[in-house]
Amino acid sequence: MPVDSIENRLRDLNITLPSASEPAAKYANYVIVNGLIFVSGKGPTGSPRGKLGAEFNTQQGYEFARQTGIEVLAVLKSALGSLERVKRAVKVQGFINATADFEEHHKVLNGFSDLMIDVFNDQGTHARSVFGANSVRDNLPLIVDSIFQVEE
Repeated sequence: MPVDSIENRLRDLNITLPSASEPAAKYANYVIVNGLIFVSGKGPTGSPRGKLGAEFNTQQGYEFARQTGIEVLAVLKSALGSLERVKRAVKVQGFINATADFEEHHKVLNGFSDLMIDVFNDQGTHARSVFGANSVRDNLPLIVDSIFQVEE
């Protein structure tokens, strides 16, 4: 990939990365081991509170997942100095704070997945799991944790 190609893609997507948020409790924002960076669970910016299927619909959840992806990109840039060091997205797990009858968890998490593909092209395609949760920290609508392969 040419130098700054990811930065150019972010500009084309009209994305300005925020500063990486600090952990919500006593844990690290990320850990790098053997060429993999494990990013701790992140939620959407703006502190939305509530459940999918009650306070929020699927499209709103998709946008929250996309916002969460931007937060993860900010952590990656902070940790690595440049997103160009990301070789590929490896694994994503989403925990959707949802009502018992909500069935579109996968469509919500697509907001995160679509962003990773938009930013990293084919290297943004990842393995993925998504779970419904009856509760997550701070009553956020979702939490996503992720693993990326990076240049050492």
